[in-house]
Amino acid sequence: MKRKILIIDDDIDMCLLLSKFLTRKGYETDTAHTGAKGIAKFKEAEYDIVLCDYRLGDKDGKDVLAELKAHAPHAIVLIITGYSDIKTAVDVIKLGAYDYITKPLIPDEVINVLEKAISQSGEQTGNEGEVAPASRTSAVNKSKAQNSEFLVGDAPSTKDLYKQIEIVAPTNYSIILYGESGTGKEVIAKTIHQLSSRADKPFVALDCGTLSKELAGSELFGHMKGAFTGALSDKEGHFELANGGTLFLDEVANLSYDVQASLLRVIQERKFKRVGGNKEMPVDVRIIVASNENLQDAYRKGKFREDLYHRFNEFSINLPPLRERKADIDLFAHFFLEKTKAELNRELDGFDEDVLEKFRQYSWPGNLREFRNVVRRCVLLTTSGSIDASKLPWEINNPATPLGTPVTEQPVQQVAMPVNTSINDLKNASSKAEYETILSVLKKVNFNKTKAAEMLNIDRKTLYNKIKSYEEMNKINEQN
Repeated sequence: MKRKILIIDDDIDMCLLLSKFLTRKGYETDTAHTGAKGIAKFKEAEYDIVLCDYRLGDKDGKDVLAELKAHAPHAIVLIITGYSDIKTAVDVIKLGAYDYITKPLIPDEVINVLEKAISQSGEQTGNEGEVAPASRTSAVNKSKAQNSEFLVGDAPSTKDLYKQIEIVAPTNYSIILYGESGTGKEVIAKTIHQLSSRADKPFVALDCGTLSKELAGSELFGHMKGAFTGALSDKEGHFELANGGTLFLDEVANLSYDVQASLLRVIQERKFKRVGGNKEMPVDVRIIVASNENLQDAYRKGKFREDLYHRFNEFSINLPPLRERKADIDLFAHFFLEKTKAELNRELDGFDEDVLEKFRQYSWPGNLREFRNVVRRCVLLTTSGSIDASKLPWEINNPATPLGTPVTEQPVQQVAMPVNTSINDLKNASSKAEYETILSVLKKVNFNKTKAAEMLNIDRKTLYNKIKSYEEMNKINEQN
């Protein structure tokens, strides 16, 4: 049975190219050129995966993502974005996107991400599950499967992190994990679970950031058939699924106040009712929560219940960002390299030294998740030998901000549109001014030619023709 993919992109040419490529690869595709039409199509039919551009004419990708997730919480959505939007990409994953694909699109990478998403669609996976540091203790090393996934670094902050994990893991304390997106909060939660007496019981993760107020109760506590429109059968909630084990609630601060109250009652009484049910069921779970926001600050602002915060705050752990773990950079580079080589069946020699140096100096706003994706992309682009700096994304080769500062405004790609400025005539001056105007607008809209044409008050065809003329002019200049 062919997998069905919905492509949402306001660039008609991009939709056509992606559709033809994926069709040749055995997928069935459908397209929409606005966010609203994409959402409507998604609600009318069943799709295995949605490929959605972040910058659409009528909506942002995060708005489309939110509506898709509200309709189908387990939908697999991949966001297409430019490297200059890396912080945005991290944010949409936090909102529930499965992954992101960066422009310019590389066919092998698109297929690789799609196949990975499909293969894991039936599994219980989390946002940071791919990046898997873990403890060196015997409790973890007893599993060969775990050994292939885990890595502990040498940075002082990393060692301190795992000392805390070893201390708290054997207890039943509730834990708050703080850390930037991509630092591996779910992986740390899994590690704590595996080092606890509950290791042979379920570990269940729930991303609260993707839940609407209406869905949260059902996802947490389950529901009975007929409890609300669309409740066609009884459903187990995450508390039920995790009974005896560990429940990990990511981005817990996003839960509504009403749901927080229900959650507090369950934690206090260790009993719950399914939505629409009358029977109280006992539950025994260890709760680990994660948040980008300090929950103490959140309750002081009235966004989070103070009593619930104190229930969770029996122990808290701060996960250091990658930029504060410079001693781990080389270790993770080779760790991700070996995993990707095995994944893609590539034989490579490693990294050039200047590549490793660039890794050490880069700020890594997306932390371990971003690092993993950069290495995977480099491996895709390198067929033999070692990985050189030409395979790195633009912002790593051209750091515009000091270490520790997120990269936000950098071009996705360079457009070859130089103008011959050696002849100081009026016609050339006019061409140069026109070129600079077009390039400036392209940079503002992240090289989205549809939006650029709108801002320049010309149609897309005219814009493409002008770009083509500049490229032809450049070829003539080079020949001369």
